[in-house]
Amino acid sequence: MLRVFLIRSALIAAPFVVWFVWSAWARRNGREMGATPWAWLAAAGAVLFGLSLMASAVFQSDNRGQTYVPAEVGEGGRVSPGHFEKKETPTP
Repeated sequence: MLRVFLIRSALIAAPFVVWFVWSAWARRNGREMGATPWAWLAAAGAVLFGLSLMASAVFQSDNRGQTYVPAEVGEGGRVSPGHFEKKETPTP
């Protein structure tokens, strides 16, 4: 979950990082820079965030057609983690 949060945070921050790196490079080369386009940078970050949500919905598998088997405590106090198992189709 933390990985997903960090990736999405990086996507939101990416337009800002690109702008500030480009701005610093341009100033170093003597080019005059205008005001920072905060609204455009925020909109670009929001678009990247939205695209990542859509990509997650398309490319991540879901658990439909599966049954959740909860964690169990076995012999010696050993815990087996919860997992999903495919439902068995009934044979006629």
